[in-house]
Amino acid sequence: MPDPDTNLPSDSSRDIPAGPETQTPKSHTPPQANDASQRAVIIRTRGLKKSYRMGEVVTHALQGIDVELYRGEFIIILGPSGSGKSTFFNMVGGLDSPTEGRVFIDEVDVAQLNAIELAFLRCRKIGYIFQTYNLVQYMTCLENVTVPMAFAGVDADEARERGLELLDLVGLKERWFHKPIEMSGGQQQRTAIARSMANLPSVLLCDEPTGNLDLKTGDEIHKILRRLNVERGVTVLCVTHDHRLIGMADRIMWIRDGMIERLANRDEVTVEAGSIGGQENA
Repeated sequence: MPDPDTNLPSDSSRDIPAGPETQTPKSHTPPQANDASQRAVIIRTRGLKKSYRMGEVVTHALQGIDVELYRGEFIIILGPSGSGKSTFFNMVGGLDSPTEGRVFIDEVDVAQLNAIELAFLRCRKIGYIFQTYNLVQYMTCLENVTVPMAFAGVDADEARERGLELLDLVGLKERWFHKPIEMSGGQQQRTAIARSMANLPSVLLCDEPTGNLDLKTGDEIHKILRRLNVERGVTVLCVTHDHRLIGMADRIMWIRDGMIERLANRDEVTVEAGSIGGQENA
């Protein structure tokens, strides 16, 4: 097997100024165990609206969302296709701008950031996991994981060490030299999860992370996400149609017609055939 210490591209150590050091949380206490006054809000939205115009037709994707999500929570977002789930994901992740309203990440008003500051926030604070993996096809597994570290100014040796540690976390350390075409869908998604943790983010945003996977592989991805949430204290916000994730959630949010229809703690939700907590299984 190739030696990872001699095969990482030299351009991963390019001279990019590093930002403030980010520390990994040591422990995670489920939000239900804390008094509400002691919870730290990590994501807050106020009057969040998003509209799209095509000629004379205006589509209101979000119609005024007010919500507070706490540090260390595992949040599942459910709703039918076209309900506004992915639009909310894009707003919170700084991937798109709202038509009206505000998004705060760690009490930073995202709308007030310039392009460089917004890029820094996305690089340091937020990890992204997509349904289609979004890996660079000509790069190895390890190179894909360490790419975000280059943009954060991480030294090449540290990037290599951290990348291998993250691949070990998701069970792919022995495949560090494989390219995406040589990996299964589940292995590619595990690589994407490792990449999302490259810069030790506070928040993981997952958009249908198991949508392209079989049930067994999907369960493996669920366990990895929960492990990151519990062991590293990462706040996980997961947009999904996969109701198996409900069992590991702290709270479940239903979005319909661009509005929050319901937000409930896991112990307030009952799962029945054809419905969940009285909501249609859409």
